[in-house]
Amino acid sequence: MHGETTGALRRDAIGLREVLFQSVTAMAPAAAVAASIPSGAAFAGGSLPLAVLIALVACLFTASCVAELARELPAAGSVATYAARGLHPSVGFLVGWAYVFVEMLVPPLLLLQLGFTAAGTLHEEWSSYPADLWWPWSMAGAAVIAVAGYLGVRASARFGTVLGVFEILVFLVFAALLIGKAGSANTLSVFGTSHTADGYAGFGGVFAGSVYTVLAFSGFEAAAPLAEETRDPRRTMHRAVLGAALGIGLFYVLTTYAMTVYFGPDRFAKFGASGEASWDGVARASFGLFWVLVFLAVVNSTIANANACANVSTRTAYALARVRVLPRLLATLHPSHRSPVAGIAVQTVVAVAAVLGLGFAYDPVTAFLLLATVIVTVVMGVYIVVNLACAGYFLRTRRAAFRPVRHLLFPVLGIAAFVPALLTAAGLPAFDFVTELTAPVSYAGPVVGVWMAAGVVVLLLLIRRHPERIAETARVHLEEYAPADRRQDGTVPG
Repeated sequence: MHGETTGALRRDAIGLREVLFQSVTAMAPAAAVAASIPSGAAFAGGSLPLAVLIALVACLFTASCVAELARELPAAGSVATYAARGLHPSVGFLVGWAYVFVEMLVPPLLLLQLGFTAAGTLHEEWSSYPADLWWPWSMAGAAVIAVAGYLGVRASARFGTVLGVFEILVFLVFAALLIGKAGSANTLSVFGTSHTADGYAGFGGVFAGSVYTVLAFSGFEAAAPLAEETRDPRRTMHRAVLGAALGIGLFYVLTTYAMTVYFGPDRFAKFGASGEASWDGVARASFGLFWVLVFLAVVNSTIANANACANVSTRTAYALARVRVLPRLLATLHPSHRSPVAGIAVQTVVAVAAVLGLGFAYDPVTAFLLLATVIVTVVMGVYIVVNLACAGYFLRTRRAAFRPVRHLLFPVLGIAAFVPALLTAAGLPAFDFVTELTAPVSYAGPVVGVWMAAGVVVLLLLIRRHPERIAETARVHLEEYAPADRRQDGTVPG
């Protein structure tokens, strides 16, 4: 493999469809519907559809902020560039440092889920298959993702599009079947507060369910790091980020409604991610072999999500390595595919090491929960900073384009939505429905703390020795896309 450390990512390689599904698959819609969203049922009960709808509205505030910044600052650095321009380059570096770290951990997270889901299902169907033989499936998934990434953004994004379409179609068909079979049991009362779980009456239960549901929306910003490889990136990024958040949010509302009215709102508090009271259990009990499609859709979702987040981590690492705040090696591009091959190699090594190391040190499910806690905690924090960056950018740099609702109210509301989600993900008992984390999942906090402390040390060294590199985190490299009325640095003359 021969690479080069100069030049740019492939321009105009993909369009709106591929970029949209980059964000869609990063949200892992099938896995979220089957495994993540049901966690809110323990609090919201049969009012979970209302909790999902509230979470959708809340997430749209932050999605709007990301979309506004993606249109203004189309850069592979994405959230790092937004924070650098909206707040300060040092903040941008720390955001990038955190974002690369957690996005590199998403593929191993999903590969663990792929492994234990495939092994568990095969063991359930054929008892002779060992339930603990999960790792070959994880390794096969890692190989597929590495090959897709190596072949370049066009191949990787189109692969993600196909996977995304499949998982969405399976659950839409299933939702239609559930609504049809529910018949007269269909009711809009699930969008009220009358079906919450015992002990969580009224809006309190809905709020608790909504906080857990917000976590299913993470990933809507994943289109942004592909800006430099996208046609008409300013327009396309804006549409992709908002379109993914809104479209998949409505998909969550529809599928949750369908299962709630079919299963029964007043007993939905017992619904979960596994067993008879789950999407898989209902499919097995009432829809024959349709459970196979549900299983394939969830497996498909893990691969698609891992593929999308590998794109995110390698592009963000490339952007930071390009300005030499990360090792220059990570900016190495394949001469023909223009893919960040060194970053892909590092991503693959990290994925394999994390999957096998943590999976065998504990077990794949525990390793999954540990990684998920690290990832969600950091991502929620990044969203909060990006909301602040949106307000800062338009107040300080683009005052002529400032809109009070879009650029101040929405960021404030976005922060209000994600602070409870951050506290919940970290297991900090700010609310009575938050469960304190136990070992080894509780190690997530120290892991994040150590990584960010290391980032601060690196930042201080760079400020002392190479301050110009930190300033470069604010640079938008797609200068050829800048309108004629803007300077090269993105500001408006006059």
